[in-house]
Amino acid sequence: MRISAPSCICPLLVCLCVVRGAHGTSHVRSGPVAKAGRNQTKLPDGEKEVHHRPKRGWIWNQFFVLEEHFGPDPQYVGKLHSNSDKGDGSVKYLLSGEGAGTIFIIDEVTGDIHAAKSLDREKKAHYVMHAQAIDRNTNKALEPESEFIIKVQDVNDNAPKFPDGPFIATVPEMSNIGTSVFQVTATDADDPTYGNSARVVYSILQGQPYFSVDPKTGVIRTALMNMDREAREQYAVVIQAKDMAGQVGGLSGSTTVNVTLTDVNDNPPKFPQSNYQLYVPESAQVGKAVGKIRANDEDLGINADMAYSITNAEGAAAFSIAADRDKREGVISLKQPLNFEKKKAYTLHIEGSNTHLDPRFSHLGPFKDHTTLKIIVGDVDEPPVFSMDYYIMDVYENAAIGTEVGAVTARDPDSTNSAVRYFIDQSMHGDSYFNIDDVTGVITTKQTLDREEAAWYNISVGTSEVDNPSLLSHVPVTVQVLDVNDNPPEIAGDNEVIVCESSKPGQVSDSDYQSCRQRRLCQRPVFLLFAK
Repeated sequence: MRISAPSCICPLLVCLCVVRGAHGTSHVRSGPVAKAGRNQTKLPDGEKEVHHRPKRGWIWNQFFVLEEHFGPDPQYVGKLHSNSDKGDGSVKYLLSGEGAGTIFIIDEVTGDIHAAKSLDREKKAHYVMHAQAIDRNTNKALEPESEFIIKVQDVNDNAPKFPDGPFIATVPEMSNIGTSVFQVTATDADDPTYGNSARVVYSILQGQPYFSVDPKTGVIRTALMNMDREAREQYAVVIQAKDMAGQVGGLSGSTTVNVTLTDVNDNPPKFPQSNYQLYVPESAQVGKAVGKIRANDEDLGINADMAYSITNAEGAAAFSIAADRDKREGVISLKQPLNFEKKKAYTLHIEGSNTHLDPRFSHLGPFKDHTTLKIIVGDVDEPPVFSMDYYIMDVYENAAIGTEVGAVTARDPDSTNSAVRYFIDQSMHGDSYFNIDDVTGVITTKQTLDREEAAWYNISVGTSEVDNPSLLSHVPVTVQVLDVNDNPPEIAGDNEVIVCESSKPGQVSDSDYQSCRQRRLCQRPVFLLFAK
């Protein structure tokens, strides 16, 4: 509101009057009107004070000036006046202090004070000034210098601000109505002690019906039940702060609070299909993964962690399942060898369940699901299999070439039952001494064997399918050469034959030998010869 000069003269008048009483010093009191102070006037040189002479002193109301004045004329502040001023221009009014002569200008004749510039209370709220009245002719002070204050009065020229916005906040999904989300606080640079210029009221411009805001505290709360993160995760809530207690004409500012719904475990896992089928070749290695399966969960983090299990005995005996924490998949591994010819299929009943349950949402469960996985065992063309892990055979030495030593047998384990062919592995040089019939697996001698040269032969017999020669199998075969009496006795030429003197003609008996030893007649080794 703009104040005209006439309306300001009375409440802002400063005048000089005669006061009787004790001597004192002038001072300024805060408040709308200050009481009169007593100042002793300094007398001109040579003049003596007369008892009961009237004393002059300053009396004033507090000065006010409106901020942000942009009128065409300087803003009237107040008036200095001395009762010794007869209106003849002999009194000169002086003004000093903060802004004197630049911001605040005084008419030296009338004592009127004007503000020559627009003021900003938020930069400076008051100015300390000094007033003086002097005789223009003698240049002597008519009154002692006095100090007073010009206070800059606030107008609503600052809108509320959110200095730290925009903001980020989170709240769990499925929260109850009224759950606190975030608190915003607006600042207003206007004077909070004067009027409603800094009295802020909050309202929500965007974000309804999901959120609300307390008009006094700025606390944002949920306003809708069952807010589901899986349906919508992000909300931009725009909050307005308006001063003047929200009245028409107040200034406003706004900010955005980006609210994210955090996840809770409110979604059970679900297998996309009730039945699955997986092909696993019979050649799969035990302990290795053969397949994966996954139950979907719309939750995040630990709320989507899964545990998998095989619930039927048949499936659990042949397969195992473990959870992959990163991908949340169930990894299926083989526990025992597969054999297409013995079992061509397995059925696995698989369960997937959450590992971190929230009891608040148990009514949405159960938090597990089931599916069936059929394992189809694939037939693989396997190499022939020998009837034994190893063979031991024997043959007499000196047997004729082509003598049968033994036979090995092998078969194709596949359902095709392909014919097989046999051979002796040349790397062990067994083919130098033996032959094998490639159809029957009968092993025969290839040359005459001498036990005294080699009593044992270790050979390796291989077999392959006729239809697929690349599939090979081997088995060790050990051949023992049996002894025959094909070597006469021999006496070494460098040994002596000693006969006891008591021996009978024709032979030496063991008793005679022992007797000879006892009589110490035999001092050297004795060869005992027996006649046939």
